[in-house]
Amino acid sequence: MSPMSNANSMAPTELSPFVYWSQTKGQLLLKVDLKDAQGVVAEFTSTTLSFAANGHGARGRNAYKFQMRFFLPIDDETATFSVTDHKIELHIRKAEPAWWQRLIATPQKPHWLRIDFDRWRTEDDGDLSEGTRDVREDYVEEYNKLQKQEIGYVKEHAKKVYLIIYNLAMFVGYLHILLIMSVLYIRDGSESMKHTYEYVGTSFKFVQLMQYLEVMHPLFGYTKGSPLMPFFQISGRNFVLFLMIEMEPRMHAKPVVFYVFVIWSLVKIVRYPYYVSQLVKRDNGLLTWLRYTIWIPLYPMGLVCEGVILLRSIPYIEETKRFCVDMPNKWNWTFDMVLFLKVYLLLLALPGTFMVMSHMSKLRAKKLGRGRAKPKVN
Repeated sequence: MSPMSNANSMAPTELSPFVYWSQTKGQLLLKVDLKDAQGVVAEFTSTTLSFAANGHGARGRNAYKFQMRFFLPIDDETATFSVTDHKIELHIRKAEPAWWQRLIATPQKPHWLRIDFDRWRTEDDGDLSEGTRDVREDYVEEYNKLQKQEIGYVKEHAKKVYLIIYNLAMFVGYLHILLIMSVLYIRDGSESMKHTYEYVGTSFKFVQLMQYLEVMHPLFGYTKGSPLMPFFQISGRNFVLFLMIEMEPRMHAKPVVFYVFVIWSLVKIVRYPYYVSQLVKRDNGLLTWLRYTIWIPLYPMGLVCEGVILLRSIPYIEETKRFCVDMPNKWNWTFDMVLFLKVYLLLLALPGTFMVMSHMSKLRAKKLGRGRAKPKVN
């Protein structure tokens, strides 16, 4: 027998613990048969679970792990687990209340997955009909391998191709703006700030308007989430860009315009490559960390710069009466833009900042925690 054969025969075998599952209409309960477990890690996405722990199982004290793809989506943000001396229980909420015919996507059940008959509900307790399923979603890896063998590459959905192109185009747009500003600053120093809007204002208006496609993506089912958060974020920045800067030529040469363009661009040149990496399923630890960390200094700085622009615009609006509506008029109503800006500043400084920072803080905790379930507090 060759040395290579000896090495292969001595390679450690991945051990999986026995897992017992049960369900209600809204929740799943998984019981992992490990005693005295330590180092428990349960990493969730909306469709998968990766588990690892050290403990005493069927093969004695060892490192045990398993992975599974769920039959239907789950609420990965609320998943928890609890550890006792004799077992580990994972508490999982289903994304939509329904009775599942099985726990995992594929009909073939691994030998270590079993039914928890003590908690099992019978078919009479709910409709367990499977309905129509796309087998390609159940056998993702096998289907991709088959495509590579047959046609030499993996076909991608038009939606995914569009999203990759869109995010790459937006990355190139903001990088182009940032490079022009950098070259001008290196060449002319602080004097270049006066000409920032002259050189990149048109490009910035274009990419900012293109961002409204991100409001449409969740509406068309291209991305998950609500369209309200991107709508408010994009509209808030476009309000500053188009009404406060574009409409007042005296604002074009202000240094604060340079600063706000740099801050907005830095956020975007990290954000869009991260989205591309997620679409092509090529996770990059540094890129993920930057995506969910760079906002910590940049968002407050951006909000301060936006506030300064609004404050600097108030005297100009008082002078020109731009956007103001006085009586008498055929609509019989008035609108004071100066008062509106003051109220807007209060909303931007207090609830607006809190809402945005809280939203990003939750995303950071989830993503940099790698989707891990939280230990359940008894």
